[in-house]
Amino acid sequence: MKRTIALTAVSVALVLETSIASSQMAAPAKIADTSKGKTWVDADGMTLYTFDRDTTPGKSACNGKCATNWPPFTAAADAKTTGDWSIIVRADGSKQWTYKGKPLYTWMDDQKPGDIDGDGRNNVWHIAAP
Repeated sequence: MKRTIALTAVSVALVLETSIASSQMAAPAKIADTSKGKTWVDADGMTLYTFDRDTTPGKSACNGKCATNWPPFTAAADAKTTGDWSIIVRADGSKQWTYKGKPLYTWMDDQKPGDIDGDGRNNVWHIAAP
């Protein structure tokens, strides 16, 4: 009886630990299908983009008016990196998610999930493909 209780307690602890680890390791974005293929989207289903001018590791080149037009995909203050997902600190002190080292953004003119109007904009903006 004592052995059964001990094994049950160990099993419950392992399940809880696995659940906690899985929730902490979840990607901050999800994959969605668009007319141009699969792309990363935020929690609202809005397309995420990369910017060709983001060439300095750990730094976003899109600030000021650029960041107004292309809002950064912000990370919560307590967000943790996981796998290909990292976090950079922007010039204004806010945190931004990156995927494989590329900062991610949304586009102000995308109105609904599935919109990809920012793709190819000025030949420097692209959907963030998984």
